[in-house]
Amino acid sequence: MRRRRLTILLGVLVVLGLAATPGSAAGFGTIDTGGQSREHERLTRAALSCAGDARTDRDCFEPTTMDYLAGHDHEFGAVGAPDSDELSDPGAHCDGADYVTGPYPQTRTQATAALDDCLNQMRIRFGEGLDAAQRLLGPDGEVLANEVGLDPECRSREEREVRAKCAALEGFGRALHGVQDFYSHSNWADEADPTRPIGDENPPGLDLPAPSPLLDLRGPAPDPPVDLTTGCYVARDEVPGVGDCRLRVTHAGLNKDRGQIDPVTGAATDPTTPRGMVGTNFAKAVSGAVTETRREWQDFRSELVARYGSEHGERMICALTHDDPVNDCARRNLAVATAVPIGLAAVAVGAILWIRRRRTR
Repeated sequence: MRRRRLTILLGVLVVLGLAATPGSAAGFGTIDTGGQSREHERLTRAALSCAGDARTDRDCFEPTTMDYLAGHDHEFGAVGAPDSDELSDPGAHCDGADYVTGPYPQTRTQATAALDDCLNQMRIRFGEGLDAAQRLLGPDGEVLANEVGLDPECRSREEREVRAKCAALEGFGRALHGVQDFYSHSNWADEADPTRPIGDENPPGLDLPAPSPLLDLRGPAPDPPVDLTTGCYVARDEVPGVGDCRLRVTHAGLNKDRGQIDPVTGAATDPTTPRGMVGTNFAKAVSGAVTETRREWQDFRSELVARYGSEHGERMICALTHDDPVNDCARRNLAVATAVPIGLAAVAVGAILWIRRRRTR
């Protein structure tokens, strides 16, 4: 317990230190200080929580499970985990894929390679989540209590979690982090400042909708638009860029990381970054991230069913979203198992009644 508290404290101190510098590369915020407002947590809750707008979805996430997936209080959760142990990896946050048409320090090919690194990392995490889900069920397809319990809370940063539910949600959550950062760190959904010339300090905006075909984690991505860019990041993150980011689009100049997000509706207000304050750029980044998060969860569910079969896949989905899956998913399975016999019985009764009526006539 003491070791875990120390690990959490060190993680928070690292993020606080980076948050104290302008335009931290951590992406949407994970903590509630240093200019951050737990943006990753809030948009994840708005997208997938049974307490949010997703409450009509039978596969929404119940409170305790959502606490781990999205994070809460001083816990980073699965979605926030890359901000504790992958801060220096641009691929975990979709940084470094910067490019502007014309003379530029890196080519379109180099920028696309950096983007591919981000996409491949998300695919790996997505796959890790799918692999771990296999251990949710026993040999007869029953939900295993020791694999789905959330007490004590899952540990995504201290050590590799052995419980199947924790590991599956960690893989999926880490993939979501990159997906969400893509909308904050790229110009996919935003617009340029119309009062300034287009260039490395004000790259063009693509103003494209979500979900993005680039973020289909189940297969290879299409070529990105020529003008797609993310931001170059170094420790001294500023505009204009310095060091390795000199004359390049920087994270500080492009990110839409900070602002207020309603965890129920996903409404985005009060942006605080320069690019986020242009038009409705912050709201577009949040809306895109929420939409994409829902698409990724739909794809994750589809892959579970495709990989493990309808019955087991549906049971895995139930186990990943419910706080008491041993009981809740057993009832759900019973309902599915009895639906077909009941339907067949109804058809048989109808046929008998029809025959009797014919004979009566």
